[in-house]
Amino acid sequence: MLMNRFRRLSSTAIRSTVFRQSSIRLGRLSLGLCLALLISSLSSVASAQRIQDLANFSGIRNNPLVGYGLVVGLDGSGDQTTQAPFTGQSITNLLSQLGVTIPAGTNMQLRNVAAVMVTAELPPFSRQGQEIDVTVSSVGNADSLRGGTLLMTPLKGADGRVYALAQGNVYIGGASASAAGSSVSINHQAAGRIPDGGVVEQEVPMRLGSPDGTLDLFLKRSDFENARRVVAAINQEFGAPVAAAVDGRTVQLKLPADSNSQVSFLARVQGIDVSTERGPAKVIVNSRTGSVVLSDTVTLNRAAVAHGNLSVVIDSNPVVSQPGALSGGQTAVVPNADITVQQEGGALQMLNTSADLMDVVNALNALGASPQDLMSILQALKAAGSLNADLEII
Repeated sequence: MLMNRFRRLSSTAIRSTVFRQSSIRLGRLSLGLCLALLISSLSSVASAQRIQDLANFSGIRNNPLVGYGLVVGLDGSGDQTTQAPFTGQSITNLLSQLGVTIPAGTNMQLRNVAAVMVTAELPPFSRQGQEIDVTVSSVGNADSLRGGTLLMTPLKGADGRVYALAQGNVYIGGASASAAGSSVSINHQAAGRIPDGGVVEQEVPMRLGSPDGTLDLFLKRSDFENARRVVAAINQEFGAPVAAAVDGRTVQLKLPADSNSQVSFLARVQGIDVSTERGPAKVIVNSRTGSVVLSDTVTLNRAAVAHGNLSVVIDSNPVVSQPGALSGGQTAVVPNADITVQQEGGALQMLNTSADLMDVVNALNALGASPQDLMSILQALKAAGSLNADLEII
């Protein structure tokens, strides 16, 4: 009797232990599955981009402003009016508006004034009294704008109307000094900024959407697949066909009736995540600086490359011809030039097919070419059909 009871208790304990172990394994398995799903979802979200980063709404943009003004209070580092006569003319006009008359023919030698161009960006939906940053750049031959003050300068738009006024102390991130013909300069001294130095005086009329209740969304890069994905994501977010693709860059949105709903609608549109296609393969070459930039989709086909530098050196070694004594001749300098042609060896090197950007970089580095030589090699690879990318020279 006791043995049977002991056997039943033992079997129950064993089943309980097995159940607990199975529960622990199941819990660990569920935790691992949840972590895998979380990592997968995070990676998918990380690869997506918000519509706010992919596109712009029609009509919502900055407006450039420009104006001409004077910076005063410089410590002898302003324009030389003899070489920049427009500075003296501007001072004369300004003083006449303030009631100061300067006799005709007066030669003003001003070194504390500089003529400048003032630029700024008027943000969308700006209102009167809003402050904006302005940039001040020297027009004449001023040595430095450090310590100067910009006088009230009207800033005009493309239509010639004044939209803002700028005034304030110019900030220059640097310094310069000179004495006895020697000078030292830190950073650029002929341009500076005035934080919040402009005040909006006139608003730019702006209306969301067209009279038919639609608003265009312009993709920053034209791509039919991206346009399709943006339309699908917006319609899925709202559960209704509120977006339609016009072409590979334009997506047309149907706006709500009242303005409050329009703001909420556009805010939701901007925050939608869209998984976009990678851009086209491109190689950007800056011919002025020698910079070469490759996008992550650049690939190479198998090719053989040989490149060697050819240099021509011309040395001028003039020879002085001295006539003999009592010959009546004159001493003359006879030109003489030594020309040397040098060519470096360039053995053929194999470039294997590369489907990854790192493989492309390693293959090009194996050539040991300088950035300037690399430009010529890339152009030759493109002409041979081995470079699978668009080559753009800027």
